[in-house]
Amino acid sequence: GIDIAMWDILGKATRQPVGRLLGGRYRDRVRPYASLLMCEPRVLAEHLLAIKSQGFRAFKIGWGPFGRQSFASDEAIVRAAREAVGPDSLLMIDAGASDAFWRQDYKWAVRTARMLADYDVYWFEEPVPPDNLHDYVLLRNHSPVPIAGGEVLTRRQSFTPWLQQRAFDIVQPDVTKVGGISEERRIAWMAEECGIRFIPHGWNTALGLASDLHLASACRNTDLVEYLTGSPFIDDLVEGRWKLDSEGMLPVPEGAGLGISLNMDAVEKHT
Repeated sequence: GIDIAMWDILGKATRQPVGRLLGGRYRDRVRPYASLLMCEPRVLAEHLLAIKSQGFRAFKIGWGPFGRQSFASDEAIVRAAREAVGPDSLLMIDAGASDAFWRQDYKWAVRTARMLADYDVYWFEEPVPPDNLHDYVLLRNHSPVPIAGGEVLTRRQSFTPWLQQRAFDIVQPDVTKVGGISEERRIAWMAEECGIRFIPHGWNTALGLASDLHLASACRNTDLVEYLTGSPFIDDLVEGRWKLDSEGMLPVPEGAGLGISLNMDAVEKHT
């Protein structure tokens, strides 16, 4: 939090958005993917349709019953989600294997990845426990869909073996966990050197989302950010709500620093 605040202060002092201070912008808008928890297929489909009506064109569904009931249940959830969002939207699946009670293994992950490929899933996230580097490397080499992970890792040194051994196609550090914007930028540079896409994890707050937008603007291959839907910590903490454009994109804030102003009444309410 202190590191993010210092970047905001530097931006205000220099009258520059953080993205420019990070080395210049590759883009001035980023596609947010709506992130929500899974539930039974019919209810999930209704929820996705409601979110799609808000303008989102990319969606990630995760946790809930996935990998915790049956393979048939998993496929029914994915089928319902794909039918709801349509063939032209991005759809990502998060197994949530950092769950302390996760019971699935590498073979389940390979079988599931093949099923996900049939539904044109964009990436498969946390399909095996997050400390199992060996299985991640194996899975990435055999999965027909890209493998994503890294949200529970902290400090750039903990990412090094995962990146050097190509355990991910997509690495997902969380700016509120890894030490702020400074450390996340270092991780993003490491990922690019190893040929791995950096797409930040964003299950946190409006400050994390603003930081991710600026990081995405300054990183060559980062064209997505996570948007936690239905959360007052995202939607209510800022003066002026986040707004998608007609193509489902989220503009990178143009103002100095992070480019957002906090609604202090909402901050007090949720503190």
